Amino acid sequence: MSERTLVSQLQSREDGPVSVSGWVETVRDQKKVQFVILRDETGAVQLVNPATRPDPEASGQDADALALTALISELSTGTFLTVTGDLKHDERVKLGGVEIKIASLDIAASALPETPIAADSGLDKRMDWRFIDLRQRRNALIFRISTTLEHAMRSYWIERDYVELHTPKLMDSPAEGNAELFALEYFGDQTAYLAQSPQHYKQMAQAAGFGKIFEIGDVFRADPSFTSRHATEFTSVDAEISWIDSYEDVAAMQEELIATAFAAVKEKHGAEIEELFGQTVEVPTLPFPRIPLAEAREIVKARGYEIPRTDGDLDPEGERQVSAHVKETYGSDFVFVTDYHPEIRPFYHMRNAETGLTNSYDLLYRGTEITTGAQREHRIDVLEAQALEKGLSLEGLAHYLDFFRYGVPPHGGFGMGLARVLMLMLGQDSIREVTFLFRGPTRLAP
Repeated sequence: MSERTLVSQLQSREDGPVSVSGWVETVRDQKKVQFVILRDETGAVQLVNPATRPDPEASGQDADALALTALISELSTGTFLTVTGDLKHDERVKLGGVEIKIASLDIAASALPETPIAADSGLDKRMDWRFIDLRQRRNALIFRISTTLEHAMRSYWIERDYVELHTPKLMDSPAEGNAELFALEYFGDQTAYLAQSPQHYKQMAQAAGFGKIFEIGDVFRADPSFTSRHATEFTSVDAEISWIDSYEDVAAMQEELIATAFAAVKEKHGAEIEELFGQTVEVPTLPFPRIPLAEAREIVKARGYEIPRTDGDLDPEGERQVSAHVKETYGSDFVFVTDYHPEIRPFYHMRNAETGLTNSYDLLYRGTEITTGAQREHRIDVLEAQALEKGLSLEGLAHYLDFFRYGVPPHGGFGMGLARVLMLMLGQDSIREVTFLFRGPTRLAP
């Protein structure tokens, strides 16, 4: 077998024999010459073949040349194949300045001639045929960006001596104490729940003395929401740290993490993101602005919008209005909204002794909430009282509360939705565009 060369390596190779493998993107079958655009995971290259057509008046036609021409004429979009031939550098070739003259062509797997989706297909139709949709350079780039983003975050944490955890996704009780849970039978008469957050286990690691931990993993929410930013299964980016003085320690770590990760994406993919998405990756300036929730609501009101919610929180339009104000005033795409009322926060958020508000924040990016972070309550008596106040059963929280009966340091952390970050960074309208295989209330396949 000839050694496979990736398309991205062709420009650096000298003219001569080469072998490439990928799928057919387009075929131009002209009378005297045939062109095939072959794409692999790294790019696309033009293949060329001087066509040899059957001629009854000609004698001694090359049978192999006739067969190759006929084979190319029958190629359908999406067919996977390997081509060997002669690489030639030619600045007149618009696609990378190189082309390959075909010597032989070996089909690995043919595609049906009628492609089930087109460039103008709707999002739901594209999701039905996601594996074909992802063959587009633009869509495939999303997951290279995601890889760079995650790698940069992991590197940031590992360089600072964080421990990476992989927490269970099957739990015997709710993690957050609300109803957004998927329940399933677990060996007979037991009920298990799919984890909607690694929250309890992140805090257990603090009780274990780990100090600083992170996890990038799946979480599940039984939320029948059909918005552009919700999913029933998604990737959550979580971190938890010990020995903090306030939520500010968590916020400072997160903003530094984001700036580091965005810088890595900009360096590696910035030009392609500009070309394919029309977006400029802005590495944020630190620190991000901080605005207390009460002040944020006043800002929204002053901009002419009345928040219809009665619980005191921001709604999606309120988030957009606050972010617009911050962009206009501070030039920042990010803003921490802080000091939330206990009624709209989980029982384990620490409360400020003077104001009664929680030591917590939401991080907004380009008008959408991507993170909730907080200092956690680590005092067992206060924690139990706050759980009862929320109407929760201490018996149901027994395993969690045990963490705090044997000592736990002051700590806090955050959870961030990876798909929301990517969606907003790339200017997309839905997290479905940046999720490999989306799961929602009406979608379990493919």
